This record gives sequence, structure tokens and C-alpha cells, in this order.
Amino acid sequence: MNGIRVLLVDDQALLRHSLAMIINNEPDLAVVGEAGDGAQAVACARTVRPDVILMDVRMPHLDGLEATRRICTDPALSTARVLVLSMFELDEYVYEALHAGASGFLLKDARPDELIEAIRRTHRGESLFAPSILTRLVAHYVTAPRRDRPTPALRRLTSREVEVLTLIGGGLSNDEIATALAISVKTVKTHITHLLAKLAVRDRAQLVIAAFDAGLVRPRH
Repeated sequence: MNGIRVLLVDDQALLRHSLAMIINNEPDLAVVGEAGDGAQAVACARTVRPDVILMDVRMPHLDGLEATRRICTDPALSTARVLVLSMFELDEYVYEALHAGASGFLLKDARPDELIEAIRRTHRGESLFAPSILTRLVAHYVTAPRRDRPTPALRRLTSREVEVLTLIGGGLSNDEIATALAISVKTVKTHITHLLAKLAVRDRAQLVIAAFDAGLVRPRH
């Protein structure tokens, strides 16, 4: 199939069934596998090679954090992107999942259309953060120092790249960044490619974290 291949990971079978019905109703999306815990998720991902993995956090045997880390460090799964689903806006596991390589996260009470758009954006390489979570995520990284937080090499960035990184940290999409800076979307994508290389990060979610760590984004009050 030429559509977006989705793997569902959640320990609640009823939720997986509901998500599958929503996803399979879209012509460009298809559920290619399901898993009830992290260990099954890793094994299934290696078998079905999904494009996007909807990952629950708290599961038996192996949690979503460790499953995400194993998937995102597996060279055979380099094209797979993990979108974390959480019931909790302030779930510490979600922050750690981003460090493990997840491309973003969404609350489980999101509307069906938000879920579908999140899958498509994740597949396109754009991080997806619920607005309420993004504000808390920024606050968490700015106000909670971490001994293992690296400082991005901002001196290697051009002034325009710093501007783009700041807007990425603010949760803006490529189209929104293009509008804000009065440049083309193609130019935005070029800047993002350069940012990924210069900061040695895997994807857009890691750029968001880099913006937090550099102090380019501040919590909203």
C-alpha cells in the first residue's frame, strides 16, 4: 500500500479497536498492526515496518518509554516515527519519551480529526503537541534544570536559523513559520534540514527540546 502505515500500541484492546476504526476510515491511512505492551510493540514494529506508531506510555512488561527508545535507536526502523498518546498533561514519562526519540504527543481525549491530522503531520516530519501540553512542556524544561541537558551549539547557527528554531519551539507548523518570517515553506524546510544537521538531532521534536534547552522559548503566564 502507498498510504501511511500505522501501528497501534495500547494495553486496552477496546481503545485500540476504536482507534483502528477511526484510522482505517481514512483513504490514506491503514492500521498494519496492534500491540498490547512495549515488548510486543518493538517486535511488531520490526515485522510490519510502520510509518507512524501511536504509543501508550504506561503498559505492562515494557513501558512506552523504553519501547520508544528501542524503536528509535533501531537502524532498521529509522523511518518510523513515534507519536505518544497520554491521559496526563504532566506525565513525566512523556518528557522522557521525547528524549527517547518520540516525535510528539497527543492527549487521548483528542477529537478524531485531531488524531488523523496528528498522524499525517507526524508522518511529514512535523512534531505534534497539543497546545495545552506545549505550554507545560516549555515550563517544565525551563524551570526544571536537568544535569544531563546538553546546551545546543547556537554559535554555529545563523540568525535566521535561530529564528526558525525559536518558532519551532513555540509549536508553529512549517506553514506558520513561513508566514511569520515571510519566506517560502521550501525555505523553512531547508533551514530545518540545516538545524537537524548542525544540532545533531534526529527529528523536529528534538529541535523543540533544543529550543527549550537553549532558553529560546519561555513558559506562557
